[in-house]
Amino acid sequence: MRPGLASDILEHTYEHLYLVVISMAIAIAISVPAGILLSRRTRARPWVFGFANVMQTVPSLALFGFLIPVPLIGGLRPRMAIFALTLYALLPILRNTMTGILAVDPAVRESAIAMGMTGWEMLWQVELPLAARTILAGIRVATVTTVGTATIGGFINAGGLGALIYRGLQSMDTTLLLAGAVPAAVLALISDGGLGWIERRLAVS
Repeated sequence: MRPGLASDILEHTYEHLYLVVISMAIAIAISVPAGILLSRRTRARPWVFGFANVMQTVPSLALFGFLIPVPLIGGLRPRMAIFALTLYALLPILRNTMTGILAVDPAVRESAIAMGMTGWEMLWQVELPLAARTILAGIRVATVTTVGTATIGGFINAGGLGALIYRGLQSMDTTLLLAGAVPAAVLALISDGGLGWIERRLAVS
């Protein structure tokens, strides 16, 4: 390994994790409450899912281009990358949250009401625990996808492992390409395996 490459990989891996963790935290904070709300509000579903679906179809580099002139986002490259990654992560979490809540057996809800539970108590003590595995499956898909999509951040100088890939493409350097691509793939596998393990634990409990 060439001198200094190991430290470059560590630095860019930290940047990559930062982009992924912040984006996922924001996406979860938005999508889980929105998914719960959509399980109660049928009229809003076409609009919300329409927006989330459109965001999924926009190419990453094109979305970054659209964001450049946006106040408080464009020009601030890490913030712009986080905003874009958050938009891409919304759909699977939103969809799985709503699906998990709607899949709760109506008889279970009736039993909770018969026990005198309020709407909030039923949500926190019955619906969310029963829907947790489905919600986590959506978070798992979104996380793995975000780890891969975050490599695009290197093309707009937002940091992350994509910076090594971009430098490798510019210089036709296979070593730099692998230095960015391999750690990104490892991060995706670790995320998938770790969240999959938690998902299986929830299924057993």
